Amino acid sequence: MTAEYQVHGSVAVVTLNNPPVNGMGLETRTAAVAGIQRALADDAVKAIVITGAGKAFSGGADIKEFNTPKALAEPSLHTFIATAESSTKPVVAAIHTVCMGGGLELSLGCHYRVAMPGAQIALPEVKLGLLPGAGGTQRLPRVLGLEPALNMIVSGNPVASEKLPALFDEIFPADADLLTSAVAFAEKIADARPLPKVRDRKVDYPNHEAFLQFSRNTVKAMAGPFPAPLECVETVAASVTMKFDDGMKFERERFLHLIQTTESKALRHAFFAERVASKVPDVPADTPVRTIKSAAIIGAGTMGGGIAMNFLNAGIPVKLLETRQEALDKGIATIRKNYENTLKKGKLTQEKLDQRMGLLSSTLSYDDIGQADIVVEAVFEELGVKEAVFRKLDEVMKPGAILATNTSTLDVDKIAAFTKRPQDVIGTHFFSPANVMKLLEIVRGKQTAKEVLATALALSKKLKKTGVVSGVCDGFIGNRMIEQYSRQAGFLLEEGALPEQVDKAAEKFGFAMGPFRMGDLAGNDIGWAIRKRRYVEKPDISYSKTADLLCEMGRYGQKTGAGWYDYKAGDRKAYPNQDVNAMIVKHSADLGITRRKISDEEIVERLVYALVNEGALILEEGIALRASDIDMVYLTGYGFPLYRGGPMFYADTVGLPNVLAAINKYARGHQGGAWKPAPLLQRLAAEGKTFNG
Repeated sequence: MTAEYQVHGSVAVVTLNNPPVNGMGLETRTAAVAGIQRALADDAVKAIVITGAGKAFSGGADIKEFNTPKALAEPSLHTFIATAESSTKPVVAAIHTVCMGGGLELSLGCHYRVAMPGAQIALPEVKLGLLPGAGGTQRLPRVLGLEPALNMIVSGNPVASEKLPALFDEIFPADADLLTSAVAFAEKIADARPLPKVRDRKVDYPNHEAFLQFSRNTVKAMAGPFPAPLECVETVAASVTMKFDDGMKFERERFLHLIQTTESKALRHAFFAERVASKVPDVPADTPVRTIKSAAIIGAGTMGGGIAMNFLNAGIPVKLLETRQEALDKGIATIRKNYENTLKKGKLTQEKLDQRMGLLSSTLSYDDIGQADIVVEAVFEELGVKEAVFRKLDEVMKPGAILATNTSTLDVDKIAAFTKRPQDVIGTHFFSPANVMKLLEIVRGKQTAKEVLATALALSKKLKKTGVVSGVCDGFIGNRMIEQYSRQAGFLLEEGALPEQVDKAAEKFGFAMGPFRMGDLAGNDIGWAIRKRRYVEKPDISYSKTADLLCEMGRYGQKTGAGWYDYKAGDRKAYPNQDVNAMIVKHSADLGITRRKISDEEIVERLVYALVNEGALILEEGIALRASDIDMVYLTGYGFPLYRGGPMFYADTVGLPNVLAAINKYARGHQGGAWKPAPLLQRLAAEGKTFNG
């Protein structure tokens, strides 16, 4: 049963039981409504308690039913709440651990609410581009007051139950038994009449017009491209300015409007994409995982240090290995400095800092790391260097240790072949800065054991990363796609654009950073090294030479204070450089190209559709398991705008026939050979389908 019914003396207890968070799916709603009706029909029952089994009161709607007919089938959540509210016997919501979304809205429809301390209370719908759709915007202000209710609804952030005394009729002591206490409370109020209903209360807020206008202005400035936060303000305002039933109608109307917006669809897509990314069809959920109680990191540079911090933050001891004491000392000092900066911002305590640094040790000898459960190599991106490291690791690491490479482009199968245990080798591509960026590309080699892959996915969660599985190819998912994006950025310079215009167009579209500012941040010399390799390995692929000419000028980016832009000490702002712009214009002339005015629309289409087309090839080759995995890579690792849902989702919203038509158009222009429509894109466009269908 998804809701259980029991009677304790004169009190009926309806327990929601739909793990893991008692999501209120159709079966649960049906069983719970039946439980209330059964209690009403039993003369021996004087009061009703609704609670949740396991580790939650209720997390709200059942996400498995999103976008299915079950979500709206009767009894709907509105009907469930109305059944509780209209009950002729008192209904008490007994809350513990998690009470969010529809779970909180249900409790607000009950006559009384009691809770354990520490329960997380929230209406998080705004984070999915929605607003509370079952009375939350109308009832919460009537209980908490206008200002605290608005803050909770607009932020979507959880608040501990003990910080919301106005919401509860009683908060029990931490050592109390919730069910026993709730039943005792229900017995105490069993004869109370009339039954209190939140809907009958008034929202009393002097000069509410001024407060609401201030809230609109503040939220509008912070919400950016997302419509939901402002809609939350308007629906909460209705709790003051309208009668309850009219406010409920208005809330429903605005909820149905938001659910159709691209922004909400993108947020919901990202929400589900993140959850499904950890599911690999041939690696069952019960696949055994290896224990990771200690880690070793090879290389104490920027990446190695950042990777080490992830393990330290998760409470996993780390041994850092370098070839020179000076490099070790520098790496450890950088880690400490990063933690001290977080301490200064008030986001870390001295105790935590000391605890994390206490988990860090260092060595110059491979012999000292042999007992680590996982070793992550973060050395220079060159196959010969990786070979030396992995041959040594094969010698010293204990049987069953996971050997991970942080390579961003190299062949993981070749690296695995340097060992006698390729089944233990996996790619763990962290993104810089590794202690900040959420993405972890997990690269599955041909011989990577299923339990090693399952362990890496479990580890990504422990490290608070979004793990996305990729097959082996040059650049995996993210860097293979970004290469096509960067190629188009270079060709745009040859044809008539300048770095500032390209970056501004990309940033206006919503990218965190345009391609040239991104190059300056990453280091233009890295791209240069990759292109030099490409010129030998893939001479048929064309690149703009502007980036090579820039590197020949010694302009490697922020680290040299000069790249596509100039940079000042202590200032990350990008200042256009006239010499660079003159070099770009001269290069066009040297190629015999007459420069033209390029629209921002063309810039965005060429950058984004280059990602989409390569993404379609990656999908077809099976490098990515699903289109949503590609979207997660770009949302969490490359600054793609969240409200557009990732490149593949964005292509779906534009319409694949429109994407294909644009690609065919650009294939007739300068460097048109860079555009060869992916067969999957052509097929889906012809069939009227989508990548995320």
